[in-house]
Amino acid sequence: MMGRTSSFSAGVKGELARLYPEKACCRLAELAAITRLDGTVTLGQNSNPGLYIATEYSAVARKVFRLIKDLFSVEAELTVKRQNRLKRRTVYHIQVTSPEDTQRLLHSLGILSARGQIVAGIKKDIIRNKCCSCSYLRGAFLGSGSVSGPDSDYHLELTAGNEKLGMDLMELANRFPGIQAKISRRKQTQLVYLKESDQIADILTLMGAHGNLLEFENARVLKGMKNQVNRLVNCETANLEKTVDAAVRQTINIKLIDERIGIDALNPSLAQVARLRMLNPEANLKELGEIMTPPLGKSGVNHRLRKIGEIADKLREKQ
Repeated sequence: MMGRTSSFSAGVKGELARLYPEKACCRLAELAAITRLDGTVTLGQNSNPGLYIATEYSAVARKVFRLIKDLFSVEAELTVKRQNRLKRRTVYHIQVTSPEDTQRLLHSLGILSARGQIVAGIKKDIIRNKCCSCSYLRGAFLGSGSVSGPDSDYHLELTAGNEKLGMDLMELANRFPGIQAKISRRKQTQLVYLKESDQIADILTLMGAHGNLLEFENARVLKGMKNQVNRLVNCETANLEKTVDAAVRQTINIKLIDERIGIDALNPSLAQVARLRMLNPEANLKELGEIMTPPLGKSGVNHRLRKIGEIADKLREKQ
């Protein structure tokens, strides 16, 4: 799948393309995934197949070329084409034109059946082992995957060309603890996706993108800290607004009492807090209590101000 991806996604593909599996079974699984998700089987004369893979990433192209050569002793053709003059997009083409080589390759990769028909899903033998399953996921990402940068909304997806392949990919990812991939349809393709940061971190680890995982984790921690700071600021702002609203309401009550009966008509404890509130309209309950003689706790100040409010309400009722 070719298209515009984030710089982080391109970095992940670059790192994964530089990994080369030690085991032949893992190399086969990775090539099977790349071919399945980013390859095109062409039919020539007498329905003889040819294989064509296109990618925007030079490292991916080199890896595919090497995998085909190491696994099947086939010299594929690698060409480079420049498309779209304005964007200057470079596309790398890997082709296997020999019908015999193509059939042998596609049969081994589980893409072509013994009867010469295209197999819709993933050949189970290729992903039997955990290491091969991780390699298949890596190949799938190199072939049709993308992941958003950790500074934006979390999203990783793999694009499959048919429903069976999409379901197989989702089930493959969900074999691993903690991963709960989902699937949706976009036009004629199936999207296997993750939106939870922990799950994306887990699948990056499984695929082997450890360098970019560190960048992802650092950005995720920083993003979490920023969100926490914003929550604290919002909480402080809300608390400040409550304090201001309460102080304004208390001041109005005290002014009403002073106009109707005078502050001196209150008992001494209420009169003291009333005068301090008028002199310190911006103070919170704790600060008011600290400047009282003797000092009074927050709940005690609140109790007295509530009593003042009740007196003010009674005076209003007499109007």
